[in-house]
Amino acid sequence: MPNSNSNTYNILVTGSNGQVGSEIKELASNYPYNFFFTNRSNIDITNKDDIRNFCQTNDINVIINCAAYTAVDKAESDELNADLVNRKAVKKLSIIAKELNIKLIHISTDYVFDGKNFKPYVEEYKTNPQGVYGKSKLDGELEMIKVNPLNSIIIRTSWVYSYYGNNFVKTMLRLGKEKEELGVIFDQVGTPTYAKHLAKTILNIIPQIENSKVEIYNYSNEGVLSWYDFAKEIMKMAKLNCKINPIETYQYPTPAKRPHFSLLNKSKIKSKFNLEIPYWKDGLDDCLKRLGERR
Repeated sequence: MPNSNSNTYNILVTGSNGQVGSEIKELASNYPYNFFFTNRSNIDITNKDDIRNFCQTNDINVIINCAAYTAVDKAESDELNADLVNRKAVKKLSIIAKELNIKLIHISTDYVFDGKNFKPYVEEYKTNPQGVYGKSKLDGELEMIKVNPLNSIIIRTSWVYSYYGNNFVKTMLRLGKEKEELGVIFDQVGTPTYAKHLAKTILNIIPQIENSKVEIYNYSNEGVLSWYDFAKEIMKMAKLNCKINPIETYQYPTPAKRPHFSLLNKSKIKSKFNLEIPYWKDGLDDCLKRLGERR
């Protein structure tokens, strides 16, 4: 049976082609861990036997679950698949983690809240998801808490972007080159999370995670802004001559309701793991440099 106290961490990363998984992959060589990067083609996380066999064969003692159904608008009409990945798979991972004494690190979202707050959300604040995606993510958290694998945590994050995958930063860069002006929402406030910073934090804290019941932590970059401010800064750093106009949420209707307020209070994760969290502009600066778009 894998022993979480052994010096070697054999880490299973699920959903390794996503934004956070891809950043972990790139950082992997800086850490003395053994990584197993998987996606749906080589492990079915909705199948308990599949997870168990993989974990036993490879002596896994840490799982970082980056797999998620993240198509927020599509989820509104695809509840079954959102539930399958965001709830059922998390339950199965939790059961195997408990059975085999594996540390489980699961990534969740600010969408578990209703976004009606006026001060940064602390972990204990009442959840109230407003759409299928948020509800499926909360249901996954609750399943994990119920199973309660030892030494396991949930990290809630917001506005994730990265060098990899599709995200707001890449969309703005593309549109900024195609259009003279753009309307971007100014009445939704939060903080972007650079996936590389989140990935680094996860890898750094692994040895320090020790808890008897599942703990929830918030993580995003530091600072506060709207999507409009974010878009303005992307254009400025990339030196794109695209005028950004502030618009209200109602002027850009989407199938899923977005939280108006997504600020996460990060005091808990900072004090517990003695973290310095980078400012959001530093993350954007690094991402644009990697994309070759920093002018």
